[in-house]
Amino acid sequence: MFSKVARITTGLSVGLFLVAALAGAQSKDPFVGTWKLNLEKSTYSPGPPPKSTTSIYEAAGKGYKVSVKTEPASGPVQEWSYTSDFDGKDVPVSGASPNADTVAAKRIDAYNLEVVNKKGGKVTTTQKNVVAVDGKTRTVSTTGTDGAGRTVKSVAFYEKQ
Repeated sequence: MFSKVARITTGLSVGLFLVAALAGAQSKDPFVGTWKLNLEKSTYSPGPPPKSTTSIYEAAGKGYKVSVKTEPASGPVQEWSYTSDFDGKDVPVSGASPNADTVAAKRIDAYNLEVVNKKGGKVTTTQKNVVAVDGKTRTVSTTGTDGAGRTVKSVAFYEKQ
């Protein structure tokens, strides 16, 4: 028989182990974190590319809260965010997104997301987000039409910070 102190200590140890295991499992989501644009590896059509972009993915409900801050080639810094459950339903974008007032996100698998951007109810661009298996890089391939009506075919390369 174990003493009462031994049972309590064992119970607390098991509880702490479970909490640590759950926390570790949640942090392994490859999208969650801060991503910075690597301009040298990215291609923008039409140009010019932004001076910088940072995206932050945070776990929220069944999906993510995504916050973006970009410094365009000219003009003021643009910041926007949205929270989506990956159900393909439109959710509002708050802030100054140049190409969307709503987005619809779907998770394809652990390393792939598809985001459809809409402005005034019309699709502007579609983005395929792919995180590398090592979790260190993310590629965003964007196609469609931007807010100025220009055809877009860009590949943005991000590195996890």
